[in-house]
Amino acid sequence: MSKSIEEVYDALTERLLSSATKVLDLNSKYIVGLAGPPGAGKSTLASEVVCRINKHWSQKTLKKDSAAQNDDVGMVLPMDGFHLYRSQLDAMENPEEAHARRGAPWTFNPDLLLKCLHALRNEGSVYAPSFDHGVGDPVEDDVFVSSQHKIVIVEGNYLLLKEGAWKEVCSMFDEKWFLDVDIDTAMQRVLKRHIYTGRYSEQFVKAMFHIEDHKCLILLITVPGKEPHVAKWRVEYNDHPNAELIMKTKTNADLVIRSVDF
Repeated sequence: MSKSIEEVYDALTERLLSSATKVLDLNSKYIVGLAGPPGAGKSTLASEVVCRINKHWSQKTLKKDSAAQNDDVGMVLPMDGFHLYRSQLDAMENPEEAHARRGAPWTFNPDLLLKCLHALRNEGSVYAPSFDHGVGDPVEDDVFVSSQHKIVIVEGNYLLLKEGAWKEVCSMFDEKWFLDVDIDTAMQRVLKRHIYTGRYSEQFVKAMFHIEDHKCLILLITVPGKEPHVAKWRVEYNDHPNAELIMKTKTNADLVIRSVDF
């Protein structure tokens, strides 16, 4: 019998609280790496589990001391903030390809992510970048993981990839989770997301023109929901090959979670 999404969240929360019990009373961190292809539901799963962890911890703390301060012990750290800047893609040997393939592992900065994870381990807190989808670039020092955050779920596509600097990133996690999903299902979700947001950078559209050589195609790229053909191209050219690579990292996980429709 398949579990509901709420049951999945609850089971993961219970597992994580049980595994991380020792660090909750110590000056240390329990760091989980949550990987999976785009469209799997990583961000939702991470935020839901952390929300439940914080609620559980708050209730437990108040039972012991009704005057105790309600501090969150769980935190989500998205990998999105570790995208390379558009200016860095512009400086690459093939900038059109770099913009068209933005989201591939080589368009991220795993060295900076590794530096942040080491700071969490050694110093207990860190400022990390977020990603502004409206601007299309990271925002420096926008996410603060403090010493009170004992359980940190890092979520992103390539956290279990064992190539180059990603291999050392993968070694930093106490637990490695993989959110498994049928690729076709994931790509349908991604396609809907692209169409709904309807945001494509000028560089991305130029890259599409350059690669496909569609000289007479006119795109109204700023209006959400109006350009499904652009979104479809993006999924086929970029998201799908990325997802295929990510699926190969599933064998590096300690726990494989089956994605549930939501």
